[in-house]
Amino acid sequence: MPRILSAWPDSVINLAVMVVMVVVISQYNKILGAMALVVWSLLIWFAVVRRRDREKRFKEYTENVIGNFNDMMYYAMTKLPEGILVADEDRRLQWCNSVMQDFAEVIPQQGMDLDEFWEGLLPEDIFSSADKETSELKEGEYQVKSLRRRKKSDGTPEEFFRHFMVKYRQLKATADYSRMVVLFARETTPYEDLKIEYKLSRTAILYVQIDNYDEVTQGLTEAEKTSLMLSVSEILEKWVESLAGFMRRVSDDLFLVLLERRALDLAIEQKFIVLDKVRQLVNKNQLPVTLSIGAGVAEKSSDEQTMSEPEEKAQAGLNLALARGGDQAAVNVGDKMQFFGGRAKAVERNTRVKARVMSHSIRDTMESADEIFIMGHTREDYDAFGAAVGVALMAKSLDKPTHIVLSNWLDSVEKIVGMLEKEEDYKKIFVSASEVSVSTALEPLLVVVDTFIPKLVAAPQLLDKIKKIVVIDHHRRSENTIKNPAITYLEPGSSSTCEMVTELLMYFDEKIRIGKLAATAIYSGIVVDTKNFSVQTGARTFEAAAYLRRGGADPVVVNYLFKSDYETTVALAQTKAQSEYFEGGLVVSYIDKLIPNVQAIAGQAADGLLRVEGVRMTIILFQMKNDMIGISARSSGDLNVQVIMEKFGGGGHQNVAGAQVKNIPILELKKSVVDAARKYIAETDS
Repeated sequence: MPRILSAWPDSVINLAVMVVMVVVISQYNKILGAMALVVWSLLIWFAVVRRRDREKRFKEYTENVIGNFNDMMYYAMTKLPEGILVADEDRRLQWCNSVMQDFAEVIPQQGMDLDEFWEGLLPEDIFSSADKETSELKEGEYQVKSLRRRKKSDGTPEEFFRHFMVKYRQLKATADYSRMVVLFARETTPYEDLKIEYKLSRTAILYVQIDNYDEVTQGLTEAEKTSLMLSVSEILEKWVESLAGFMRRVSDDLFLVLLERRALDLAIEQKFIVLDKVRQLVNKNQLPVTLSIGAGVAEKSSDEQTMSEPEEKAQAGLNLALARGGDQAAVNVGDKMQFFGGRAKAVERNTRVKARVMSHSIRDTMESADEIFIMGHTREDYDAFGAAVGVALMAKSLDKPTHIVLSNWLDSVEKIVGMLEKEEDYKKIFVSASEVSVSTALEPLLVVVDTFIPKLVAAPQLLDKIKKIVVIDHHRRSENTIKNPAITYLEPGSSSTCEMVTELLMYFDEKIRIGKLAATAIYSGIVVDTKNFSVQTGARTFEAAAYLRRGGADPVVVNYLFKSDYETTVALAQTKAQSEYFEGGLVVSYIDKLIPNVQAIAGQAADGLLRVEGVRMTIILFQMKNDMIGISARSSGDLNVQVIMEKFGGGGHQNVAGAQVKNIPILELKKSVVDAARKYIAETDS
């Protein structure tokens, strides 16, 4: 037995001390000395016996445990359910156990490339150049997965993933051998499958609303109304049944649907085909029935899950779908909103009840304000500028300090701005976005017109400085909106924001006198957005135009405002000449030079090309300042250009939309836009 493991040296020392004490005792008392000697002899005998017993047991230990250590190590490395692999810094396999071979399903060969054995098993950064300059050994863990193929019970092939957790540790390098790494892998597929099953079984709540219920049921008898709603219910029930869900009718026009997450994913994959099926139902006046759907899924862990989370997301999605014009689904998954549908035109409301209510609310809000700021989107067009002038009329009628904040790019509206600045009432009302500053007013109010996207407003800094905000817009709402406005007035069914502002003026104050130039500015916004009353025009549009004509709007002045100079006419012709036609009715062109009035030219080119027979969508890209590329998109009505522009951070209306993209070459961006538009057209046509 090794000396370091023996207790005998300690015993000898103790016995030597004892014999000295026996000798000392014998000097004083012979009898006690003799007795002590006997006890000492017994202790020697006991120590010898104990020593032999310990040696015997230690021998058994070494034979039974340490002797079998190699067998135990071999069993651990080859039989336990953990794969072990050793690779060198050249990413070549040096050794692996049979379990790792089973994981990879490849026969290993010493020196083979590790990616041939198991692609992606070893990350690239495990052996870095810095490792050679330090003696520190890296270790850590990561997850990998491996694609496998198998046959189902019916013989059809199926692909699936096996998941693994891998721990690694670098091994010391020697003079003769380079640095290596050892990997320990264990399969986590059952756990990952359980996570996936847990995710797929989460509860999804959907609110399904007939968004034009009042319109499609107007004028119908009770029998006709019941028959139409029964047809809607049957289509919805078949759709929900195909998804293994649950549906209950909450009110005349609202349904509640419960699905599993896997069923919602299937509905997303099918792009909510129920929207198209219901749209085929029409009333006796040939008005189609359209749905708006809001869907939400609980994403938190099980111990935090409440049904209020998906319900709130579903309600927010429904409100967003309705604000965007209806006939679409807004799905909130992973705190990201996705939109499907949106092919039908927004329904124009025949009643102006909402306009009257909003007019009174805005008046009350203005009366409580000390100072009022009004702004549209950057690079104002006639709709944004005209709407701002209309709101300024409301504010001035209340004798409030009023400012119209204009961006630094007024190419499109510089004529009407110049004309208004000559008027006494408007000399001090306009202020530049780069110079605007909020005064010491205790209750300032900001009114944003013709946009709801924060980054597109003329002076974004005002959104942070002024807490009370009113938003007036006719574009379909997107996910990115101005946060917490006091009043939001969105009407996707309106032709323009100027039409909405005109209706507000009708109810704001009967004593308001618009004035010839102001009426002309507002009227020009309607003319531009309706393409001279040919697009998105309803009865209320003409009523608003008539109100403005009575207020002094002059079509002759409007015609003067829209006249272009010779250089603009040439640029417009060149843009049309270099346009490119794509299958499905798509025409795309671009302006790669920075020229005056480029935004107006792009819009005019898009409108002009849309009048070509067979063209359903036009997109013009144009160069702007500060490495910015603008996109102007138009549609004949059956395609929704807003959906395409949202992919590039923009938005707009079904027939008119746009976007601005930074730091991407115009030809590269053109390719991306064409791909997105062609994909959308193909999906819509199919």
